[in-house]
Amino acid sequence: MLKNHFKIALRNLWRHRVFSFINITGLSIGITACFFIFMYVAFELSYDRFHTKADRIYRLVTDIKTPSETIVTDVTSWAFAPNIKTDFPEVESFVRVSGGSFLVRKGNVKFQEEKTLFADSGFFKMFDFKLIKGNPQTALSAQASIVFTETAAKKYFGTSDPVGQTVLLTGDAIPALVTGVMKDIPENSQIKADMLISMSTLTQRFNKGIEEQWGNYGATTYLLLKPGVNAQVLQSKFPAFVEKRNGEQSRKQQMFATLSLEPLTEVYLHSKRGGQDVGSISNVYIFSIVAVFILLIACINFINLTTARSVERAKEVGIRKVIGAAKGELSRQFIGESVVLCLIAFVITVILSVVLLPLFNQLSGKTISAGVFSNWYYLFILFGVSVGIGLLAGIYPATVLSSFKPVLVLKGRFSAGTKGNFLRKSLVVAQFTISIALIIGTIIVYNQMDFMRNRDLGFSKDQMIVMDSNGDRGKEAFQQSIRSIPGVKSVALSSSVPGGGNAGAYSEIENNKGDLQIANLDLYFVDFDYLNQFKIKMVAGRPFSRDFMNTDTSQAMILNEEAVKLFGYTSPQQAIGRRFKQWGRDGKIVGVMKDFHFRSLQEKIKPLSMRVELRNLDLVSVKVEAKNLQATLAAIESKWKETIPNRPFSYYFLDEFFDRQYRAEQRFGKLFFNFSILAIAISCLGLLGLASYSTYQRTREIGIRKVLGATTPGIVNMLSKDFMRLVIISFLIATPLAWYFMHKWLQDFAYRIDIQWWVFALSGVLAMIVALTTISFQAIRAAIANPVKSLRSE
Repeated sequence: MLKNHFKIALRNLWRHRVFSFINITGLSIGITACFFIFMYVAFELSYDRFHTKADRIYRLVTDIKTPSETIVTDVTSWAFAPNIKTDFPEVESFVRVSGGSFLVRKGNVKFQEEKTLFADSGFFKMFDFKLIKGNPQTALSAQASIVFTETAAKKYFGTSDPVGQTVLLTGDAIPALVTGVMKDIPENSQIKADMLISMSTLTQRFNKGIEEQWGNYGATTYLLLKPGVNAQVLQSKFPAFVEKRNGEQSRKQQMFATLSLEPLTEVYLHSKRGGQDVGSISNVYIFSIVAVFILLIACINFINLTTARSVERAKEVGIRKVIGAAKGELSRQFIGESVVLCLIAFVITVILSVVLLPLFNQLSGKTISAGVFSNWYYLFILFGVSVGIGLLAGIYPATVLSSFKPVLVLKGRFSAGTKGNFLRKSLVVAQFTISIALIIGTIIVYNQMDFMRNRDLGFSKDQMIVMDSNGDRGKEAFQQSIRSIPGVKSVALSSSVPGGGNAGAYSEIENNKGDLQIANLDLYFVDFDYLNQFKIKMVAGRPFSRDFMNTDTSQAMILNEEAVKLFGYTSPQQAIGRRFKQWGRDGKIVGVMKDFHFRSLQEKIKPLSMRVELRNLDLVSVKVEAKNLQATLAAIESKWKETIPNRPFSYYFLDEFFDRQYRAEQRFGKLFFNFSILAIAISCLGLLGLASYSTYQRTREIGIRKVLGATTPGIVNMLSKDFMRLVIISFLIATPLAWYFMHKWLQDFAYRIDIQWWVFALSGVLAMIVALTTISFQAIRAAIANPVKSLRSE
C-alpha cells in the first residue's frame, strides 16, 4: 500500500510539474531561510555557555553616583575583587581582565597585538579556554608571563614550541616569558584575546599600587560563586562592604559606588553596559519572529497551492470513492504526497544550505557554522522540520480533498464551499500582513542606517588617517617630518579620536553658584592643531593656541556644550573663566566647543573636557589630499620607518574607523532586508496559487462574459479587485503592528529618525504593485483565452 501511495504521489507531482516546481521552490526557500535564522539565533544564544562553570560565574559591575550624574559602567575598581574574596566566603575565586595593545618582538618579527588582555592567575581555572601547552595552574602566575593563542604563536614561532621562549614587549624591550599556548578563543565568547599577560605584570610593574586604588575604575571583574550561593542575596551585602572598605573615601570624593552582579551567560545579549563584544536580544527576537513568519508563509503557500488544485482532482476522488476507497485511505494518500513533496524540498534545502552558508556567514559577520555536515544535529532538525511541515500543512488539503461527495462530483456539480474560500482568503491576508510589515520594517531600518551614516557629526573625518605611536619617543620627530610631504594638509597629536576610547577623569568644575562641583568627565588630551584639523567649532571663548603656550599647557581647559549645561550654565559664555581641578591640574576654562559625536549615535553626547598635554599624545592624525593618495601613504610610511623604526607601520582611515561602530546594525539591516525579500517572494507564490484557483473556478463565467462583449482589461479588473481588497485589509492590519514594533526597535538609538507617514504609504503601494503584478499574470492569461474552449462542455 505504501509503495502504491508513493508511486501515485510521484506520478501526480510529475504530471503537474509547474505546480510541483512552485510548491517545492517555495518550501525549499522558506525552510532554508528559517534554518539559517535558527542557526544565527542559536549561535547568539550560545555565547559564553561553553564554560562548565558558566552558571556560577558573574560579572561584577558598578554604578557610580556623583553630585552631577550616575555613571553606569561595566568595570570596577581594582581593589574590589581581592577584598570581596577576602570578606565573602560565598566567593570561590575572582578574575580581573583589562584590555591593552602591545608591541611584541621576536627577532626581526614584530607585530602590534591589539587584542591583548591582562588576566589574573585564575583565568584558566574559572574559564574553559583550553590550554594546549603549558600548565593552566601557573601559566599566568609569575610577572611578565605570556600566553598566546595558536594563531598568534605561529606568527612568532612558526611550528616550533613557544613555551619557555622569550619575547620583547613595548618599545622598551621588556623581556617576557611564554608560559602557554591556548586554542583560539571561540567566536561565541564575549571575552576575546590573542595574547594574555599575567595581571601581576600590570599591578607590580606597569602600574604599581593600582590594587590599593579604590577610586581607579578599569578592571573587568568576574566572580566564581560557590555551588548553591544565591547571587541576589550576595549582592544585597555589597552596600555594607563598600561602606566598610571605602565609605570614608567615597564621602570625601563624593563618588558613591553601587555593585551589581550580571550572570555571565546574560552579559552578551542582555547587558546595556557594553563590553568587549556585545549583541542585541532585540535583534534575536526580531529574527526569531521573522523565521516563524517565513515558515508560516511557506506553509500557507503549500495549503493554498494544494487546495487550488482540488477542483482538478475532484473527479479522481469521486471515482476512487465509487470503487471503494475509504476517506481515511484518501487522507493518507494526500498527506503522503505532501510529505514526499516536503522531502524533496528537504534535499534541495540541504543543497542550498551547503552552497549559501559561506555567503550567510559573510552577511552575518560571523562564522555561524563551519558547515551543515559539521553538526549532524542540524540535518536532523532540517529533516524533522520538513516532515513536520509535510504532515501539518498536508492535513487541511487532505481533509478537503477526501471529503468530496462522489455523486455531486461525478455530476459536475462540485464547487468549493464558502468556508474554504474564507480560509484561503484569510491565509492570503495573513501572508500579506506579514509581507507589508516586513516592507515597512525594511524601509525604517534602511532609513535609520542612512541617518547614522550621513548625520552631521560636528567634526571632520574625511581624508583623515590615524596612526598609533603607542608612546614611542619618535612621535614628535615623525610629526614634524611628515608636514613637508606633498599631499599632507595638516598633522595633529592626541590621546583619542572620535569613535575610539578615551579617559574618564575625576573633575571639580566651578558651577553657576560658584561652588566646585564634582563630576566624572570624558577627557581628551590634544595638541594645538587638533581642534582646527578636526574642524571642531568654538561657541564661546577661544581654542588652544601657541600664543598662550605657558597658560594652555598648564592651566587651561575647554568644555563642550553638554558639560556647560551639566554645571548649570544657561549659555556657554557664562562658563568662560571659571575654575577647574582635574588630575592634579588647577586652572580656568578658556573656551567652549560645539557638541560633536565622539561616540556612536546610539549614545547621547556626554560632557567632554579637553586639555593640552603634549607628553601623553600617542595618536597621530594626518589630513591628506585625495589626489595621489598611494604616493602620500608611501611617503608617510617611509618617514615612520626612519623615526619610529621599532614599530610596524599601520594606519586606519578615521571615517571607516568611526563607521565600525555601526557594523552590527549594518549587518542586521542587510540580513533583515534579504529575509524580507524572501518572505515577500514566497507570499507572491501563495497569491499566485489563489489567483490560479479563483481563475479556474470562474473559467465558464469568463467565457460567457467574453461572448457577451467583455474586454480583456475589464476581465482583468474583475479578477483583480477581489485580491486588491485582501491586500488593503492586510495593509490596515500591518500598519499599526509594524509601527509599534519598529518604534520600540528605534528606542535603542539615542539619535533616531521619526517614522514618517510616507513609509506606510510607500509600503502599501509596493505591496499593491507586487500583488497586482502577480495576479495579472494569471488574470491576463484567463482573459485572453478562447471562450469556446471553456463553454464547449455546456
